[in-house]
Amino acid sequence: MTELAFLSVSEAGALLANGEISPVELTEQHLARIEALDGKLHCFLHVAAERAREDAKRAERELMSGRRRGPLHGIPFGLKDNYDTAGIPTTANSPAFRDRRPERDATVVRLLNEAGAILLGKHAMHELAYGGVSTGLPWPVPRNPWNTDRDPGGSSSGSGAAVAADLSMFAMGTDTGGSVRNPAAHCGLVGLKPSSGLISRTGVMLNSCSFDHCGPLARSVRDCALVMNAVVAHDPGDAASVGMPDDVDYTTGLDHGIEGWTVGHIAHLYERDLPANDEVRAGMRNALATLERLGARIEDVSVAPLQQYATCKSTIQHPEIREEYEHVLARSEDAFGEKLRARMAIGRDISADDYLRAQRERRELTRAMHKLFGRFDLIVTAGPYGPAPLISEVAANWSFDGPEITVPFSLTSVPALSLCIGFTGSGLPLSLQMIGPHLGDGRVLRAAQSYQVETSWHDRHPPMCRSAVSTVL
Repeated sequence: MTELAFLSVSEAGALLANGEISPVELTEQHLARIEALDGKLHCFLHVAAERAREDAKRAERELMSGRRRGPLHGIPFGLKDNYDTAGIPTTANSPAFRDRRPERDATVVRLLNEAGAILLGKHAMHELAYGGVSTGLPWPVPRNPWNTDRDPGGSSSGSGAAVAADLSMFAMGTDTGGSVRNPAAHCGLVGLKPSSGLISRTGVMLNSCSFDHCGPLARSVRDCALVMNAVVAHDPGDAASVGMPDDVDYTTGLDHGIEGWTVGHIAHLYERDLPANDEVRAGMRNALATLERLGARIEDVSVAPLQQYATCKSTIQHPEIREEYEHVLARSEDAFGEKLRARMAIGRDISADDYLRAQRERRELTRAMHKLFGRFDLIVTAGPYGPAPLISEVAANWSFDGPEITVPFSLTSVPALSLCIGFTGSGLPLSLQMIGPHLGDGRVLRAAQSYQVETSWHDRHPPMCRSAVSTVL
């Protein structure tokens, strides 16, 4: 049998349902892989091995008695360490919160528990999802399993590395300006920033109340859809939460294809606004050709310049995170890492007038983005540019507000998904973004599934992780 940890969520779920494998052996194999590999990758801040084993035994009893909760029952997963977990440390990778142990679970965690998923532990991240790659914190920097000298992308860095290395079958990250899509791109995964309001943020340590989204990272599109089915729910505790029908199913229509769709291609973002390298451009040409073979009609379309989105976002985000943690800064500025302190300081120089003007500009940019979906079924552009950068380079980078190709779709609250479309000559992943209308997450997943069925990039596993199999088993 294929090594259990290399199964997709949907494959493992079917075997669990049929009794061909048990949650206990699936969980034990993941814990063994974590023990064997995490010393090199540093994906986890906290491994909840005891809890995972107890949850796996309970899942096994339930499944054996015919009480299956759904497709995630018995599936091991990990959480970015800004999701509150009752009794388990939740630090957001910040020394300011290193002793923090919440009393209750975040809404997302509660929903995954109810679905029968098994929490393996908490993943490393950028400090408060904002501090960038920093070597000055108490914990080591996560490393990319495709090349351990490379960055896995952030701020959900440990989550991306853990799923790519098959240490977690899926993960929940957060995305403020690309923090799910970046690690998905650099680690060869699927990462979805859902529509604003679809997934509750209650119990999540916030970065920006205007832009924060919770979203899944997984190896396949179908796995992302299964996770979405478990975590999309209205939550009165989150003022941004939107109501959806109780019977919404993101796997419905997943395999219906995109024949006849009109797809808008935003080329200027990666050709002129922030020019990408030749490998990214070649990957995009090949991906567009695949979409055409699937029956889509591709048309070029323009949006506002990338720098306009970046400036608008930073003007809103900087004061919001400073206000969120002002009480900690008031007690001790040294509680946070040096990079995070420098970023937070920028928020002091942004006036209320600047902030309100940026919010007004955001509404205008959002209206313009939504209007595009009167013409297009889907929009595509490049994902975060490969190859993944060297950790030494990003650790030395102190510039905070340069334009990123993920930001336009964070600012405008539309669903955006990053998926692997190939590899560089050095064996590092390349990515594409697919974007849909607000609450059109199912449409984005359907298009991404069409692409994955036609290709096999998502079936690759990092060589270092396969070579460790004999050690683990």
